[in-house]
Amino acid sequence: MKINSVELAISAVRQSQYPEDNKPEFLLCGRSNVGKSSFINTIIERKDLARVSSNPGKTQTLNFYHVNDSFYLVDVPGYGYATVSEEVRQKFGKMIEEYLEHRDCLERVFLLIDFRIKPTQDDLLMYNFLNYHNLPVTIIATKVDKVSKNDREKQVKMINEELNIKDGDNLVLFSSKTKLGKIEIQNEIEKIVFGKEE
Repeated sequence: MKINSVELAISAVRQSQYPEDNKPEFLLCGRSNVGKSSFINTIIERKDLARVSSNPGKTQTLNFYHVNDSFYLVDVPGYGYATVSEEVRQKFGKMIEEYLEHRDCLERVFLLIDFRIKPTQDDLLMYNFLNYHNLPVTIIATKVDKVSKNDREKQVKMINEELNIKDGDNLVLFSSKTKLGKIEIQNEIEKIVFGKEE
């Protein structure tokens, strides 16, 4: 996929603010320090359109990145380590749930987890939540470059067992540093968007 254009089109906190053009959307979710901004910048081939913060929990809106005038990457607030109040955390939860329950043009969810560690309880809850809504999921294992090649097979097996990845979902190893997985993700998006256009 060649990235010709990309812009942060809309930052929304409620359904009435979502884009209305019904283009395919891909949701990005994961812990607040899992590397979502780095993932977005790698996929859209931009250095800093999505701001990488040293303070987890920076994203507090649904950010719709309009790519190639044909689809959206939708970044949602991270869960887990964000240093936000319980009230704000509940607001994030409702915001994400509203999106999941009312967005017919959502094509696939990219669930980012840290490849170096065992999936957290929050990761398991999110994956089960997405399954409950019958959403197709690609699990993105980030920071793969920080794990030795000898240990990667063991980590893949552990992730599959912990999440009990269902048929139709898939696991992609990803590194924003080495660009491992970038083409695979771009091809997955392109296949879905192209299929929609056909």
